[in-house]
Amino acid sequence: MEKYARSYRSITHQVFKEGDYAIVPIRDQDRYNIMKWRNEQIYHLRQSSPLTKEMQDKYFEQVIPALFNQDQSPQLLFSYLKGDTCIGYGGLVHINWLDRNAEISFIINTSLEKEAFHYHWKKYLSLIEEVAFQELNLHKIYTYAFDLRPHLYEALDAARFQKEATLKAHCYFDGQFKDVLIHAKFNPYLTYRQFDAGDKTFVYELNNDVESRKNSFYKNQITPQEHEAWFAKRLNDENSIFYICESEKKRIGIVRFQKEDKASTIGINVLKEFRSKGLAKRFLKQCCQRYFENHQQVIHAFIQAENSASIKIFEMAGFTFKEKTEVNGIDCLVYKLAKNA
Repeated sequence: MEKYARSYRSITHQVFKEGDYAIVPIRDQDRYNIMKWRNEQIYHLRQSSPLTKEMQDKYFEQVIPALFNQDQSPQLLFSYLKGDTCIGYGGLVHINWLDRNAEISFIINTSLEKEAFHYHWKKYLSLIEEVAFQELNLHKIYTYAFDLRPHLYEALDAARFQKEATLKAHCYFDGQFKDVLIHAKFNPYLTYRQFDAGDKTFVYELNNDVESRKNSFYKNQITPQEHEAWFAKRLNDENSIFYICESEKKRIGIVRFQKEDKASTIGINVLKEFRSKGLAKRFLKQCCQRYFENHQQVIHAFIQAENSASIKIFEMAGFTFKEKTEVNGIDCLVYKLAKNA
């Protein structure tokens, strides 16, 4: 993927990727596709008339550049790409820096609306959440949508947004008044710290639960004596980098890096009640970013071949497949992540 000449001052990272898809700072070359899609989908946008090329050029030449040069820009706009092809655009708009909230904006190529609407909305929401919650530490993000698109609400529900309000008869469309629906999602406030002696019981109980043993290459239950020895060794091992993830001061998971000669091996575990909520990917990505602040070694993840949920999380966090192997007679896949990948 190309390097982007313009960077937002409001955020540290500029490119957010998930497999073949990414959002990048809005590109000049996408302006006329964006104009075309907006004009085709004007029925659900707060746009009173079709855009012209002259209007679009003026916007990209006078409005867009200013967004990149502000510490607290009122909006952050992105091109949504598959590979290097723009298939949509959107961003965070009406950013309220005092109250730490923002509205989500997004449209996709009109040709994708019918067959792939839900897929791309969910993919895009996952990416824009990284900007909102990880980069900007916003408290809340929300959508403001005319009550015309039932598939949108299905995508929002799948992404765990909650319906917050209905503004009755709030917009006039096609000869009648329509409701506006507002859906919102709040930042789970993930924080990270190095582990200490007080985490011994938490780590023991987490690593010994049924799902953890199932996904481990060592199936037997861990005895208290085994854990005592292992934990004491990790506390005093300078090659063991161990993070505790917390949400609103409650411990919810662990990520551990074990440095070896040419690479570091990573492991992740999250409490049962917090699994399948998108938190593991956030936890994983942020701990890897912190690791790379001080270490250069590539990271390897060894995942059981049948553990599709874990494979998906690592792929979403930017890891790529390296090779197949065996650990303790169990088929596994090795995924890798390098600094600045």
